[in-house]
Amino acid sequence: MERPGAGGINSSECENVSRKKEISEELEASTMDSLVDMPFATIDIKDDCGITNVPQINLERSKENEWISKDQIKKRTKKHKDYQPNYFLSIPITNKEITRGIKNLQDTIIQQDQRMSKAMTGDGSFHVTLLVMQLLNDDEINIGIDALLELKSFIEEILRGKHLILPFQGVDTFGNQVGFVKLAEGDHISLLLEIAEAAKRIFQEKGILAGDSRSYKPHLTFMKLFKTPWLWRQGVKEIDPKLFEEFISHRFGEEVVQRIDLCSMRKKKQSNGYYHCESSIVIGKRPIGIQDLINEALHRERMGLKAKVKQIKELLLKPETQAKIRRELFEGRCVNNSNQGNDVDFSDTLT
Repeated sequence: MERPGAGGINSSECENVSRKKEISEELEASTMDSLVDMPFATIDIKDDCGITNVPQINLERSKENEWISKDQIKKRTKKHKDYQPNYFLSIPITNKEITRGIKNLQDTIIQQDQRMSKAMTGDGSFHVTLLVMQLLNDDEINIGIDALLELKSFIEEILRGKHLILPFQGVDTFGNQVGFVKLAEGDHISLLLEIAEAAKRIFQEKGILAGDSRSYKPHLTFMKLFKTPWLWRQGVKEIDPKLFEEFISHRFGEEVVQRIDLCSMRKKKQSNGYYHCESSIVIGKRPIGIQDLINEALHRERMGLKAKVKQIKELLLKPETQAKIRRELFEGRCVNNSNQGNDVDFSDTLT
């Protein structure tokens, strides 16, 4: 039997190291599984940290769709397996009282554990997510913009001329991984849920993959451990509730919703820290400003250009148009060849 050399590691030590690694991986996988059950987990996990292995949304088949053929179900299942939200509807937090309160909350946590500083959400990007979706190209982004503009009239009908006011009170976490400020109870929640459902319906009717199979729970994220994987490696794998216990019932203030933005999760953020915004709608009672008029004029111009481009595409795809183009190109070549021949003959006669 061979003896292990000096300084060697025996088999029992190897087994212990291997077992510790397995336990660590199982814990990490278990935490990820719990995050998938969170409302809009994809945006909280994927935003800013590039995690792409979030388990996909399962396709649920309702009774009214039982008539769909197996082939159609297969196509739809494949489409949902590829579903990775990269855009979202955002309600930006503009009330400085709320942002100051969240900054105080973040500072309180950091004072107790400096390592948590890298897990904090920047104050420029505080928002409430209304809907997540997948927009893969410029055409789909334009469709998304159209859907957002269409949503405006539905929101006005839901609100009936009233303001939508969101009061924020208290702090909680999703699985001790994502820290958020809670929305206080009240009638505003039913209004927000109704708006979220209308948004989901409008986007889906336009062929956009949108929404989440989990129930919608509006919240205001202020920190995410998944943004800092190195903290996990250092053993910081949960947000300790003791870090924010003095804010459990804290009143952060009220946000009067004035705007909803179509934002990208992936494109470079603006200089103020807020997300790249493709388009916005103004809601509630608010005087129309110059920027609103500019946005409306740009939208009308873009719609006109889109219509013209579509007409040109359709015209170019017609067989008779393509035949005419080929004929003119062929005749053009013949004329050029003929002219070149004439030039040679003409120069010869001059010499």
